[in-house]
Amino acid sequence: MKLFITGIGTDVGKTITSAIITQALEADYWKPIQAGDLDNSDSHKIQRYISNDKTVIHQNSYKLNTPASPHLAAKIDGIAIDLQQIVEPKTSNHLVIEGAGGLLVPLNETDSIIDLVQNDYKVILVSRHYLGSINHTLLSFEALKNRNIKVDGIIFSGDENQATEEIILNKTKAKFIGRIDNEPYFDQNVIQYYADLFRENLLNL
Repeated sequence: MKLFITGIGTDVGKTITSAIITQALEADYWKPIQAGDLDNSDSHKIQRYISNDKTVIHQNSYKLNTPASPHLAAKIDGIAIDLQQIVEPKTSNHLVIEGAGGLLVPLNETDSIIDLVQNDYKVILVSRHYLGSINHTLLSFEALKNRNIKVDGIIFSGDENQATEEIILNKTKAKFIGRIDNEPYFDQNVIQYYADLFRENLLNL
């Protein structure tokens, strides 16, 4: 199973979600494009959060120095991102693929994060509760639907907001995988707690 983790925007909880799913399935992990924080990248964070000995963390296809939209970070580095150079790692294990920012974050003049989604990927959308998140979540669904890409599940990030969750689930008919509360911190034990909580729903995708 290949799971593509995307979000309704930046800083909505994609990396924490990716860590939980990676731990739940003892999956491999791959972030195709890392922009900025190369010494403390999302791959580094995943390594700290997980506690199984089966996961392989695969190298980024692009490591960009500037914490910015990939198209700009690449330009500053004097390169251009080429989709043909983003080659999915070979593995016989489950694979968790983490996007960068939201779906329409540009990679170059023509391509965006959404163009990384392959036909055999199961897409999980992370929606964080904030004023405006309903709109951003529904817009993300519409963007995927416009490309004939199915959302296989949704994970909410932030303390329960019943009204928000109900309207999103009702309008999208998305499968609810779980909710990640506003925890005071995340460590291997907290990640394991959510991994155990989400595992059955993930395996049933």
